[in-house]
Amino acid sequence: MQFSYDIQEINHLIRNRRSIFPRQYSGEKVATTIIEQILENANWAPTHGKTEPWRFFVFAEGGLLQFADFQAELYKKVTPPEKFNPEKYEKMKNEPLLASHIIAIVMQRQKVEKIPEIEEIEAVACAVQNMYLTATAYGLGAYWSSGGVTYLEEAKEFFGLGEKDKLLGFFYIGSIATPSPDGERKPIQEKTTWIL
Repeated sequence: MQFSYDIQEINHLIRNRRSIFPRQYSGEKVATTIIEQILENANWAPTHGKTEPWRFFVFAEGGLLQFADFQAELYKKVTPPEKFNPEKYEKMKNEPLLASHIIAIVMQRQKVEKIPEIEEIEAVACAVQNMYLTATAYGLGAYWSSGGVTYLEEAKEFFGLGEKDKLLGFFYIGSIATPSPDGERKPIQEKTTWIL
């Protein structure tokens, strides 16, 4: 059988993708052309009904500080005083500055709602996997964070999102100083049922 692509290389890429957290980044900036390529590959994710529901907001340079201030201050605003954690606040103010770029991930709900919402979210997740694999191919660190202000309704205003749009997290990108350890998975045979 003739293959169009190097299967071993693709297998290696998929199995060696790791979450690389901001504290593991070197501080070296990633070229804009590479970020554009990561986004272009995200744009080629599968999309039921060709709705292309993914939307991205890219924070770089001074934008990282704007993002850090936004999320820390929103956390402070919506958190009752008895639950406010100063360490979490400081982390939200400082951790974004460790990244080269942060990409906010949004699912924009189609107006006619022909496609079920879950399928639109799944399409965005496929786009993010394309981003992860592209970052890995470039030797970069990447991390999809869904913590912080991700699911707060109050966060939508910052991005100009509609009522039915969803903020699905933040994709951190940076040059790697400290790699993550090798990954582990249980055997696929434990998770697969064949019907013959």
